[in-house]
Amino acid sequence: MTIYKESRTIFLLALPLIIGQVGQMLLGLVDSIMVAKLGVTELAALTLANNLFFVPFIFGIGIMTCVSIRVSTAKGAGNAAEVRSVCRNSTYLALMIGTVFFLLAWVGNGLIEHMKQDPIVASRSRGYFIIICASLIPGLVAISLKNHVDALDRMWTAFAISIAAVILNIFLNWVLIYGNLGAPAMGLEGAGYATLISRIILVLAMLVWFAKDTSLAKWTPYRWFIRLDTREIKSLLRLGFPAGLQTLTEVGAFVMSGIILGWISKEALAAQQIALVCAGIAFMIPLGISIALTIRVGEKVGRNQTSNLHATYLSGWSLTLVFSILTGMSFLLFGGQMAQQFIDDAPLVIAYATSFLMVAGIFQIVDGQQVASIGMLRGLHDTTKPAVIGFFSYWIIGIPFGYWLAFHTSVGAVGIWWGLALGLTIASILLGVRLWRFKVK
Repeated sequence: MTIYKESRTIFLLALPLIIGQVGQMLLGLVDSIMVAKLGVTELAALTLANNLFFVPFIFGIGIMTCVSIRVSTAKGAGNAAEVRSVCRNSTYLALMIGTVFFLLAWVGNGLIEHMKQDPIVASRSRGYFIIICASLIPGLVAISLKNHVDALDRMWTAFAISIAAVILNIFLNWVLIYGNLGAPAMGLEGAGYATLISRIILVLAMLVWFAKDTSLAKWTPYRWFIRLDTREIKSLLRLGFPAGLQTLTEVGAFVMSGIILGWISKEALAAQQIALVCAGIAFMIPLGISIALTIRVGEKVGRNQTSNLHATYLSGWSLTLVFSILTGMSFLLFGGQMAQQFIDDAPLVIAYATSFLMVAGIFQIVDGQQVASIGMLRGLHDTTKPAVIGFFSYWIIGIPFGYWLAFHTSVGAVGIWWGLALGLTIASILLGVRLWRFKVK
């Protein structure tokens, strides 16, 4: 019964997080469908730019998980002053990280055309890449603020604001990509500007909510614009930097798989975008549960209620398993039909995407289990060892194995995804063992 009650508590905590995460991924789905109407080349250019963009973005998202970890633990201990300090300084940190990544992208933009990609695809991706990287700055600030209120169990309002931003982004896509309502038809670049504008408005909406909601006054900064606390920044980075590296090892492996598929053909690269969007939407369910688990475990650690943590572990794994089976079956049964919804008259792209989704259906279970374990380890403030496990699983085993299958056997392009599946399986096992044996200090 303890596990049932714990599972119910985690699910109720995770539900708005899952809906919010799925909503964000649906934006990527809409982007892909709307850009795909411009042709295979434009879709491949979107994929290439997004693959490169996701490297700093996901790294930044991983770093900002320190907010959920610190706020949930401080809230569990009843330390409102620490919660306010984390909120203010994490916002500074997000601004700094986003700005540094944007400047690096600006300087390195010309390198895209030297990555052995289709020359036309590489050329078309550069303008969109710079615009989307500018959105890193408001994007990471928004994630920092959302992580803060999520850890305070105020998910539903944050969810509503995020969904409103998604709807705005879709509307701006329609206006700027195709030139509706008298706007110029900007094509791929229009999708980038739509994302940038919607993320800026998202941050402004979050700050207005913080200022107007009196129930948040205790937990949000009384004053925002004061000198940053370098000790707090260092403390956040000690937790967040290895968490960012861990996230980067996994997502970076998928990014690298896209680059490798670009060496095969632009059709394989376009298919990667279709498969990633579909698999990404499914992944948002265990990711939402993982974030809830971070908060749940962090609160228990803050309250010194660590005697029944194993019930939380079993509950988290069980919940994730149920949803992973459902999403895995959907890919296995309907992967082909999903791929056909993205693009017309491109049978090779659809064939590639269908084969990728078949593999995604198979690795759903291990993918869900590894992200659930990561969430609980973060709640225990354990972020360094999971990063090492991720690097070993994906970069030492998964990517080399997938490359070998793709280029040295008859398996072909889908071999890259089989390599990812192997990496996820190894990570799932090693992270699960570490979590179960972890000793709370």
